[in-house]
Amino acid sequence: MQRGDVDAFEALYRKHVGRVYALCRRLCGDPARAEELTQDAFARAWQHRHSSRPGAAYTGWICRIAINVALTDARSRNRRERKEVPAREGEGPIGEVAGPVAAPRTAHPLDLERAIAGLPEGARRVFVLHDVEGYRHEEIAELTGLSVGTTKAQLHRARRLLREALSK
Repeated sequence: MQRGDVDAFEALYRKHVGRVYALCRRLCGDPARAEELTQDAFARAWQHRHSSRPGAAYTGWICRIAINVALTDARSRNRRERKEVPAREGEGPIGEVAGPVAAPRTAHPLDLERAIAGLPEGARRVFVLHDVEGYRHEEIAELTGLSVGTTKAQLHRARRLLREALSK
C-alpha cells in the first residue's frame, strides 16, 4: 500500500462522507444503521479503489457503491425477518403483552427528512433513488430487482404519503 493511495482516499472520504451518509440514512431510515452502511461503503470502495476508471466521477462511483451496500443490507434484513417466528398478535418477543404502538409524528410539518424516514421501506427506497438521486425507473428496477411498474407505483405512493405527512 502506497502512502499516496491512503492520502488520496482520505481526502475523497472527507469530501464525500456527508453525502454518502445522507444517502444511506435516507435509504435505511435509521441514523445508527446509516453510519454502519457508510463505513461499509467506504470499506468496499477502498477494496475496489483500483477498479474505478481514471477521470470518472468519484461521487457517482461511491454513491453507487453506497446504494448497493444499503440494498444488500435491506435484502439480508428482510430474509432474516422472514425466518423469525412471529409472535402472537398483541404479544411482544417474549410473550408479554405489548402496549399500543404510537404512529410516528413529525416534530415540524415541513421536516422532509423525517417524513422521508417515515415512509414504508420500499416507497422510501424508490423515492430516494428517483427523486433525490435522479435514477430512472429502469435503473431502479435493475438495482432493486423490482419491475418498472412497481417502481412507478412505489414512487406514486411515496409522493402521496409525503404530501399527507407534510400537510399536517
